[in-house]
Amino acid sequence: MERLMIKIALACFVSSFLFLKSYSQEDTLSNVREVRDDTLAVDTLPHQLSGSTQSLAFNGDKQPIYKLKPVVDVPLSLATAGWSLYAFTKIYSKENSSIEDIQSLQVSDINGFDRWAADVYSEKAADISDYFFYGAMPLPLLFLADNKIRKDFGKISFLYFETMSLTGMLYTGATYFVDRYRPYAYNPNVPMSDKLEGNARNSFYAGHVALVATSTFFMAKVYSDYHPESNLKWLFYGTAAAATGTTAYLRHKGGRHFPSDILLGTVQGTLTGILVPHFHKNKLLKKGDLTIVPYTGQSHGLYVSYKF
Repeated sequence: MERLMIKIALACFVSSFLFLKSYSQEDTLSNVREVRDDTLAVDTLPHQLSGSTQSLAFNGDKQPIYKLKPVVDVPLSLATAGWSLYAFTKIYSKENSSIEDIQSLQVSDINGFDRWAADVYSEKAADISDYFFYGAMPLPLLFLADNKIRKDFGKISFLYFETMSLTGMLYTGATYFVDRYRPYAYNPNVPMSDKLEGNARNSFYAGHVALVATSTFFMAKVYSDYHPESNLKWLFYGTAAAATGTTAYLRHKGGRHFPSDILLGTVQGTLTGILVPHFHKNKLLKKGDLTIVPYTGQSHGLYVSYKF
């Protein structure tokens, strides 16, 4: 499974890198509703603006939903992805523990918040959690079915790559530098051979949960940004919460992570999935935000009104 994870991460890295040119060459732009008032009468303006008027429509031309800054986004994405690929090879090749190390583990040494989870173990639950983990990675491909988002698919793909790379860096960084035994290492019913594996020290923190949260909440955020008035956005957020919660439960039930590991993975994944697109969001003008009207009379000029 560990080799498959590395191969998938590498595939995501290569495929997403191919989108670098597509987003930098052309922005597919979203339509901004025109601000028109062809019926604007002279008496709607201040008295000193009276005279013959002519309404000027403001198209704003077109504006992108998201804006990327190649100088920042490209190095950041490549650096975080590079570290993730490197660290993945290290965290799943940790040296095995000794039998003495395992036998010295005491449930009483676990903090009170996590202690109750030390005797939970289900290999079946852990296996099912893998389906959520691997199934979440290609989810943004569903955006190809949306006419509006499909036009920006290159840009969205790169943004997803950046988002997932950040989660990968945070997760692998924590696991690389922190050795924490998984709950099943304390369970007397688990075979000693499983406890001795280096992977048994990768409890901190819940990478499956973080990745599922990142992917699903990213989808919910992007959909809501492209369709802010659609009620379907709540279905996306609800599905994201359900998928993340189910993965969290399965990782707990499988004895892979303590509650604090799962909580941290949930928070990190959710925030990354939402905030990365949010920080790249372009502020769009809406109808009524900007009005430009030329006027003539005792004086000439433009009447400009902008609503913050």
